Amino acid sequence: MFDIQKMMKQAQKMQAEMEKVQEEMANTEVTGTAGGGSVEVVCSGKHEFKSVKISPDAAGDAEMLEDLILAALKDATQKVESLSEEKMSGIKSGLNMPGLKLPF
Repeated sequence: MFDIQKMMKQAQKMQAEMEKVQEEMANTEVTGTAGGGSVEVVCSGKHEFKSVKISPDAAGDAEMLEDLILAALKDATQKVESLSEEKMSGIKSGLNMPGLKLPF
């Protein structure tokens, strides 16, 4: 049987949990690396890049350095996505609403 009150409570709970996760993600930083740590980038959980560190060894070859920076950016972005998916999966698994398809 379809219970609208139960569904509304689940939706409110999900919204509160999503807000909590979004706040946690905003306060989270991940580090992406490339070249064995010769390039590091720090990225927030909101995909805002905070810093770039380049070892003196990597600074000699501009083309290689460009590739390492790009790889570190991609690594950090992938880590943010994975962390976000992990945190959101708990919210999605708690839902028990038939026919509801979520965008994440």
